[in-house]
Amino acid sequence: MNQSNNTGILEKFVNTVMGVKPAKEQRPNASVATTQELDINAILVYKLGTILQIGVMILVLVGMEKLIMLIDHNSSFPSWSSTVLTALFFAVLSIRSRIFSLLDNTRSRTTYDQVIRPRWSPPPLAFPIVWMIIAVLRVISSVLVWQEMNHQFLVLPLILFVVHLALGDTWNTIFTVERRLGAAVPVVILGPWLSALVVTGIYWQTVPLAGIILSFSCVWLTVAAALVFRIWQLNGSEPFYPLKLTPVEK
Repeated sequence: MNQSNNTGILEKFVNTVMGVKPAKEQRPNASVATTQELDINAILVYKLGTILQIGVMILVLVGMEKLIMLIDHNSSFPSWSSTVLTALFFAVLSIRSRIFSLLDNTRSRTTYDQVIRPRWSPPPLAFPIVWMIIAVLRVISSVLVWQEMNHQFLVLPLILFVVHLALGDTWNTIFTVERRLGAAVPVVILGPWLSALVVTGIYWQTVPLAGIILSFSCVWLTVAAALVFRIWQLNGSEPFYPLKLTPVEK
């Protein structure tokens, strides 16, 4: 009984931190693909939403750079205050980057619970736990890069980092929210997975330790990409593009 209670408390804590809605708050799928017709509007929405999110986050980087510059040049602040504030900023980005997105990026287990999964698939609770660990690693590695770049935010490694986060949020919309299993396959490979490799590589070039720390995310995303592909195979192998969805409930 105690073990069950502890598991429930852990699950509630992890879901709260990572913003994952519990089962009772999840919304049923309100639409379904009934044809093989390409949804051009969806592609345009994904592209525009991703571009706008990247643009907003870059503006936020500019704002943080100006703020930290003021703190660094003000002797009334302790020398460590800018580092703490920067770490908190990267924590918010890593955990809740979707607040900068115009797309529906609701985190839930609805799709994952309803689709056919391979036997080797991790339990649902594993995902928010692993992503919480990755968020901590992202914070540490990004702070190391920021320190190496003389407290600048508008630099290539950190710009690529926010691009990676935006691509991951868009994939979440496609797979988790809209349940487009076919479109999710190329997007997870060309988006979160590939961008993670790029960010890890440039972090390593900037600060080798930062690249090593961030490399765990590449391992996890490789597993996640393989899982997305296998789920696609087990659930009908729909085309690798977004299909037009037909509402099935009001």
